[in-house]
Amino acid sequence: MNSYRHSVVLDVDKCTGCTTCIRHCPTEAIRIKDGHAEINTDRCIDCGECIRVCPHKAKKAMCSKFEHYLHYKWKIALPAPALFGQFDGLDDVDSVLQGLCDIGFDDVYEVAKAAEIVSGYTRVYLKSDAIKKPVISSACPVISRLISLRFPYLKDNILPLLPPMEIAAAEAKKKAKEQHPEFSDEDIGVFFISPCAAKVSYIRNGYGDYKSNVDVVVSLSDIYFMLLSAMKKNVTPQISSEAGMIGIGWASSGGESSAILNDSYLFADGIENCIQVLESIENGNIPQIEFVELNACIGGCVGGVMTIENPFIAKTRLQTVRRYMPVSRNFLRNDVKYIPDSFITDSLPNYTPISRLSDSLSESMRMMARIQELKKTLPGIDCGACGAPTCRAFAEDVVRGINDDRKCVVLEHTKISENSEATENDS
Repeated sequence: MNSYRHSVVLDVDKCTGCTTCIRHCPTEAIRIKDGHAEINTDRCIDCGECIRVCPHKAKKAMCSKFEHYLHYKWKIALPAPALFGQFDGLDDVDSVLQGLCDIGFDDVYEVAKAAEIVSGYTRVYLKSDAIKKPVISSACPVISRLISLRFPYLKDNILPLLPPMEIAAAEAKKKAKEQHPEFSDEDIGVFFISPCAAKVSYIRNGYGDYKSNVDVVVSLSDIYFMLLSAMKKNVTPQISSEAGMIGIGWASSGGESSAILNDSYLFADGIENCIQVLESIENGNIPQIEFVELNACIGGCVGGVMTIENPFIAKTRLQTVRRYMPVSRNFLRNDVKYIPDSFITDSLPNYTPISRLSDSLSESMRMMARIQELKKTLPGIDCGACGAPTCRAFAEDVVRGINDDRKCVVLEHTKISENSEATENDS
C-alpha cells in the first residue's frame, strides 16, 4: 500500500483525457481511463510537468493557505530565493522581507542564508576522503525521489546534507525559542514559501526517517499577490537581509554549483535533461567531476510550477538584485574541517523500483518476453490513444494485468477497415 503523500493531484471535472500529460510524464505515471487521467502514485515524483503542460488546468499542486494558520502565536516566513526574481524593478531584497512582515509574519529567516551555509559545508564535504563522486546535490527533492525509483546505484552519490529549507527551519525555530521562551513548540509556526510542488511533498513525507521542521507550506504565487499591495507603500524597509550573492544564486540553475568555488562541476535543468545526466553517471560516461547539480524545473527553482514569472525573466531580475549584494554574508572560515551533526542526514531514499515486473527473476523474464512479443504486434507510433504513453507501456500494462480492457485504437481501426473491405469484395 502506497504511503507516500503526493502534492500533485488531478481535478477530474476539468480533465478531458486529452493525453497531453501522459506524453510529458518522465516516469510514465499517468494513464487515461474512463475519459480522464489517472496518476499512479507509486511512480509519481511530483515534478509538476503535468501541471505545466495541461491545457485545461486539470492538474494542480496542493498546499496550504496562509490565512488558515493564523492560530500560531509566532509565524516565521522562510522565503525561497526564487521569490526575489518575481518582482519587476526590485533592487533591494529588504523590500520583500519587510513586505512579509507587513502581511502578517512575525519574523523572516531567509532560505538564501541557509543556502550559503550549506554551500560552505558542501565544500568541506567534497574535500573528504572515501566519498563517492560525483556528489549529486540533494537540494531538489524530485531528483532524490527519481534516484530512489530508477537509479539505485547512485544512492550513495547523493550529498548527505539537509537542504537549505530544512536548515533555515531549524535555525528559525531555535532563534524564536531563544527570543521568546514563553512560546511552546506548538505556538511557533514555520512557513516555507515554496516555488514547486515537490517541496510540498518532501515536507509532508520527510526525507527517509527524517521529519521536516517546516510546519506549513504556502505557494509562492499566493504570497506574491499578497506582497504586491504591501510593497506599494512608500516606506523605507529596515535593513534585515542576511544573505549574499551566493545564497540568492541558488534560485537559478548553476547557482549551487558555482558556490563550491571550483570548476569541477556539472549542472543541468529540465527533468529530461536530468535523466540523461543520471543515465550517463550510472553508465560511467561522464568526465571526472566532483559535483553535479540537477534541477527538475527549467531554469532551476525559478521555473517551479508555483511561481508567477517566466523563469528566464526571473533569472534576469535576480542578476540585477545580486549586483549590489556582497558575495556572501555567511562564508565559512578556511579552518573549518568538520560538518555539524545537525546538518547531516543519514536517511537516504530507499530504493523502490518501478520497473520490476515480479519478485521472481524467472517470472520477470517470462513477462519481459511477453511484453516484447506483444510490442511487435503494435504499430509503434506511440499515439497515446489507448491511454498509455507508448506502445511499450501499453504492452507492459497488458502483461501486468493493468487496465487490460483497453485496446489499441490503431489496430482496431485497421481490423474494421480490413473487415469492411472484405465485405465489399464479397458483395
